[in-house]
Amino acid sequence: MNRIKSGEKMSMEIALFDNFKIRRLYDEKQEKWYFSITDILQVLLQQPDYQTARKYWNKLKQRLRAEGSQSVTNCHRLKLEAADGKKYLTDVADPETLLRLIQSVPSPKAEPVKLWLARVGYERLQDMTDPARSVNRAREYWQQHGRSEKWIQQRMMGQETRNKLTDYWKNHDIKDESEYAILTNIIHKEWSGVSVQKHKQIKGLKTQNLRDHMSEAELIFTALAELSTRQFAESVEAIGMKENADAGKNGGGIARRARKDLEDKTGRKVVTSESFLPAAPGWKAIGKKERMKESESGWAGLKDGQDERKGKTG
Repeated sequence: MNRIKSGEKMSMEIALFDNFKIRRLYDEKQEKWYFSITDILQVLLQQPDYQTARKYWNKLKQRLRAEGSQSVTNCHRLKLEAADGKKYLTDVADPETLLRLIQSVPSPKAEPVKLWLARVGYERLQDMTDPARSVNRAREYWQQHGRSEKWIQQRMMGQETRNKLTDYWKNHDIKDESEYAILTNIIHKEWSGVSVQKHKQIKGLKTQNLRDHMSEAELIFTALAELSTRQFAESVEAIGMKENADAGKNGGGIARRARKDLEDKTGRKVVTSESFLPAAPGWKAIGKKERMKESESGWAGLKDGQDERKGKTG
């Protein structure tokens, strides 16, 4: 098994298949997708527990190696974000290798997964010639999951704000993925009063993306904090960790003061346990009623959005 480095020519996305999230990286240099093998196995086995699927893969690797299969040799290792928000070396494979591996897994999902793998390569080529296609697919995904048009627009516009900030970091000596995470956490804690991890705990999230479960208000203040951070960084020409961390504190502080002002005037907290998770004890799902209240309170004045890019998640 080979280890390949995820550099500037790699862009990560999350794909969805039967409500299972599949992490994948696109190598622009080789024009090739790499998929998390364990994530694919979760679909094939219909196994919600990641660790159980990972153990299955370890056993399958041993058997294939003993049989002299070339499939395991053709797998690679890349750093992918795990459920705890950290990045770990993860076994990945391109579609051609995956198609061979799938043959070793008895599953009624084998054929649908094979067809899906064949289709994503074609869709990537279409997206490269027509970028609006990927935006439309993201919108369709949120619509299918019951998000309001206003929420979708804020989610997607907020991601654009996020991307501009991380582009600034990239061009000003922020290179390591851990540095992106540290700066993101500084901004988030400054505006919200809690860390990214604590915010996820408040909402009862585990493997889910925090921003995918934010209310409109939380999305707006996240965007305000990141917009303010970038503009402050640009004004002082921040370079490196220390200067960009200072910019993050200033940008987050602007959003914090706006949040507190809104909370004082409305008597409502911005950071809450509300999420889009299925109903569970102690948590409140964000629904139509809550979205109407947010709109009425004037929170919809700013907009945020889209899927996080690799190494640039919040």
